[in-house]
Amino acid sequence: MIDEHTMEKFIATNSYGEVSDRINTQQITEQPIALSFFSGAMGLDIGIEKAGFNVRLASEINPACRKTIRKNHPEIGLIGDIRKYSENEILTAAGLKEGQEIDLIIGGPPCQAFSTAGKRLGLEDDRGNVFLRYIDLIHQLRPKYAVIENVRGLLSAPMKHIPHKDRTKEMQASLDNLAGGALFHILKQLENAGYTASFNLYNAANFGTPQKRERVVIICSRDGKRPPFLVPTHAEHELFGLSPWKTLRQAIEPIQKTQQDSIKFPERRLKYYRMLDEGQNWKNLPREIQREALGASYDSGGGKTGFYRRLAWDKPSPTLVTHPAMPATDLAHPTLDRPLSVQEYKRIQEFPDDWEIQGTLIEQYKQIGNAVPIKLGTAIGSLVMALLNKEEVLSFPNFPYSRYKGTDDISWRREMERKIKALKI
Repeated sequence: MIDEHTMEKFIATNSYGEVSDRINTQQITEQPIALSFFSGAMGLDIGIEKAGFNVRLASEINPACRKTIRKNHPEIGLIGDIRKYSENEILTAAGLKEGQEIDLIIGGPPCQAFSTAGKRLGLEDDRGNVFLRYIDLIHQLRPKYAVIENVRGLLSAPMKHIPHKDRTKEMQASLDNLAGGALFHILKQLENAGYTASFNLYNAANFGTPQKRERVVIICSRDGKRPPFLVPTHAEHELFGLSPWKTLRQAIEPIQKTQQDSIKFPERRLKYYRMLDEGQNWKNLPREIQREALGASYDSGGGKTGFYRRLAWDKPSPTLVTHPAMPATDLAHPTLDRPLSVQEYKRIQEFPDDWEIQGTLIEQYKQIGNAVPIKLGTAIGSLVMALLNKEEVLSFPNFPYSRYKGTDDISWRREMERKIKALKI
């Protein structure tokens, strides 16, 4: 147990906004120990706990997320920006002693630095530097296993981003500007720290989530053995005899008669929604109305499938975003004239109904939309738990973990080697 003087000194030194840091005061159990970083609303953490881990620390800087963590997990250790804490302060916050073995570290460093929707500044971005600090912590804390969760863009992000119009031939022949260079650097840092990593791009629907959401998950092992891929429980078309993907109907129909809190569509957009049935989008509007509905976006490229999109009852939801009523990424109820509600968001991400998301309505949407689906977290935790217990892990050769090819570590490394050789450096 942490003594009262140590706790008071820690809080005084590390006060962080409305919700102060705190030290975990729970007794150590026989469960494997996990520490969580970039915890958000704790979607990944809930999944890890369901797999049998004792998550003793959360790290988060967002005020609304910190309120959510404190409300639902009042005894967990809590810290803020990981760049401001030493290794010993982190252990203190987790209620651990120096040198105490940590079984698992989990975290999804900010993804905007690698997102294809942003400027993709990679490791030059301040958030990219937080990513490198997370790698440093893995090196310093030496857990048996570590998990890194991120967006698909990580697979192709460069170390340094230079707009195409500003690139010279010399720049193009540099590893810093090579697509995938950021992940290449991260993996080298992990290898230098003594960790062997495997990764893939995983669709959460393959693990029982009623949502088609794809995320890169890197599993790092201290024992020198390459970790296997996650074990799917569901599959489109019931491949390998697995259960079919779960649908939006299965997720949200049971709560349709309960209180729903949602933002609203502007009236000027509602008139178009009233012309659409479930599973339809702007392409199903009368042709003479399509241009009127989309305005300037009508002549832009791409499929624009997120415009005026009503979800389909009997398919998984598309990826939840942080705001369900943005014109290009609408997430409208299949039959009602409104966006999905916060309660429906929680069901699709599989948060327990009694998990209280704090903050304004928009902050609640953002927290849930940014979270790792609980069942994907459970799949990650279950794999690591099996490895800790030296249990056999099922293998599914050629399983379509995502809609993309070449996103597993073996294929990715092979392609990176080819590209590096082509640079002749």
